[in-house]
Amino acid sequence: MINRNLLVLASIVFIDMAGIGLIVPVMPSLIQSLTGQGLDQAATWGGWLLFTYALMQFLFAPVIGGLSDRFGRRPVLLATLALLGVDYALMALAPSLAWLFAGRAISGVMGASYAAANSCIADSIPAERRGAAFGMLGGAGAAGFVLGPAIGGLIGQFGDRLPFVAAAALCAIGTLFGWLRFAETLDPDKRRRFDPFRSNPLGMVLRMARIPLVIGCLAAIFLMQLASQAQLSVWAYYGTAKFQWTPAMTGMTIALFGVMIVLTQGVLSGKAIARFGAVRTATISLLFSIPSFLTLAFAPSTAVVILGVAIGAIPGMCFPAMQQLMSPRVSEDAQGELQGAIASTISLTAIIGPPLMTGVFAAYADDRGPFFPGAPFVLAAALMAGAVTVLTVTLLRHAGQPSAA
Repeated sequence: MINRNLLVLASIVFIDMAGIGLIVPVMPSLIQSLTGQGLDQAATWGGWLLFTYALMQFLFAPVIGGLSDRFGRRPVLLATLALLGVDYALMALAPSLAWLFAGRAISGVMGASYAAANSCIADSIPAERRGAAFGMLGGAGAAGFVLGPAIGGLIGQFGDRLPFVAAAALCAIGTLFGWLRFAETLDPDKRRRFDPFRSNPLGMVLRMARIPLVIGCLAAIFLMQLASQAQLSVWAYYGTAKFQWTPAMTGMTIALFGVMIVLTQGVLSGKAIARFGAVRTATISLLFSIPSFLTLAFAPSTAVVILGVAIGAIPGMCFPAMQQLMSPRVSEDAQGELQGAIASTISLTAIIGPPLMTGVFAAYADDRGPFFPGAPFVLAAALMAGAVTVLTVTLLRHAGQPSAA
């Protein structure tokens, strides 16, 4: 893949994630207008909508990855992005909550295009340089998700359905741009037959279990992402309960973390991998997640929270390094399958994590026991300690083994 093609791919990922982020700020008001219920019930429905999205992504990421191994990355990536745009347009017209649920289910299926996008890197970038490219793609996605809610919040002031229209238009622009500028990365002679018995979460686990380094990294990713659900699920509630944050302050801290992730994952990860190697970059950067979560748990002020956020951006270098280590272990005709496995693993944590983390928060933020809003971050630190252990043991045992033919 030449650099221009990588930049085009990063642009498509940015547009995809910006579209997802655009609708976040208006979901509460849209749900309230559709149901006539209060904010508390809207939050409950919002949680179930997130669950629906994550469940469909978990189920269909292996399918999208398998289809891209069969038909190529370009048609699958462009088709999912185009259909995602159609789905946003339909959700803009949603007359009922059931319609919105159907839309979020379709969005979850199409959002599994992550697998096809990352497979493009494994197709045509040498193994020793893939970490930087994976980091660039991750940084583009993070940038899109940071800017999307900010733009969606501004547009949403003029109507809670307008961000859906904007997201649909953005997907249409991304599809057209990709159609004109993005070149296929998977050679026809490297494609494989689509196998439904492999293209599902169970088949994916059985397939990846044959490759010790990959299954070990997937286990570490599961623990990492489950820990990260503490931030994704309770951040606003934590800041409000402990520091009386306003919505503006909550948004600023999220944006700050997003910018730092763009910097560490999109820029610094490639430099670190080139200098220290993928194994050291993955294990050492992930270690910083433990003090980061403990800092958040016991922070006495917002300034200390920002310090914890800064420390927590360093592990952003871990994921591209892990992808660089995993992709050479999988045959060239199964790179989409690998990326589908990664996407399904992440989606599974989005199903389990929110009720787990919000439940822990609720247990320590009411008036019936000790007041400790940072409790979810203690759990997250413990999960990260497990991830560090699993990753270190896996890499020590298997990183030196030969790659797949």
